[in-house]
Amino acid sequence: MPQKTWQEIEKIGHLLYDGLKECRLCPRRCGVNRLKGEVGFCRAGAVAKVARGVPHMGEEPPLSGQKGAGTIFFSHCHMSCIYCQNYQISHLHYGKEVSIEELAQLMWDLAQKGCHNIEWVSVTHFLPQTLLALARCVRNGLNLPIVMNSGGYELPDTLKLLEGIVDIYLPDAKYENSKYGLQFSRAPNYSAINQAAIAEMIRQVGTELVLDSSGIARRGIIIRHLVLPGCAQDSKAILKRIALCHGTNVHISLMSQYFPAFRAKGDETLGRYLLQEEYEEVIRFAEVCGLENGWMQPYEPLQEEYYPDFLDNSVTVMV
Repeated sequence: MPQKTWQEIEKIGHLLYDGLKECRLCPRRCGVNRLKGEVGFCRAGAVAKVARGVPHMGEEPPLSGQKGAGTIFFSHCHMSCIYCQNYQISHLHYGKEVSIEELAQLMWDLAQKGCHNIEWVSVTHFLPQTLLALARCVRNGLNLPIVMNSGGYELPDTLKLLEGIVDIYLPDAKYENSKYGLQFSRAPNYSAINQAAIAEMIRQVGTELVLDSSGIARRGIIIRHLVLPGCAQDSKAILKRIALCHGTNVHISLMSQYFPAFRAKGDETLGRYLLQEEYEEVIRFAEVCGLENGWMQPYEPLQEEYYPDFLDNSVTVMV
């Protein structure tokens, strides 16, 4: 339900696409010419790549509702989390290159399936192509909230261009201590960059999560935090900072679904499952901070085989 016209969205898309000649979409600011085949940290090229587009029932209730979020999982990532549960697409780059027309059709098809929104997961490196596709959908009458699901490692300058386009921000707040950003995600200065990014998101959409009469989110922000084993003190520092900087009305999604995926297996800190007492300690601190809006996952250690297999084409919806 973008406030900008399709012409305005298209203009921004072209501006960002031209910027791929010296790509600086994310905090890496690699400066490579992706239009000539050069690749930076994320290894993404000039053509968007999508791993899956599905009605997603596993997001927060105001996003998934009864018919699902219209979720598009983009391949590649400008972070490098050693525990990434979607490593097949973020690290191994599984997916299919799609034209702007195909990407627009995928968004349109998800809308026709009755999805409550269009959710872009890890879209930053493909924002130019995605905005050009969105412009075509808006021109044809698409009128759903746009959700940007992000690792929270974003440039405010890039986010500013999305004002009036993105309705709901769904950023992670992964680490307060930036040493963890380097150690676990190869993301320098994560905390400061994350704080600036979330501040810009809130400037655009506010801290209130606006719901319609059916309880479906129309506008606002949900800040996600995955509690990591051995890092409860860092989790508490994040929650304290959010409450102090943005107030206690902001919606927080505290997640317990950690398991040692990908390169986390055997890691000294992250090579084990999250303990129930660690998760409950963080929940209690959120309550102390007054952060009562949002969701907490029931503690249930899950095995890796229960998570989506992006190599399974039988459950992949593509154009």
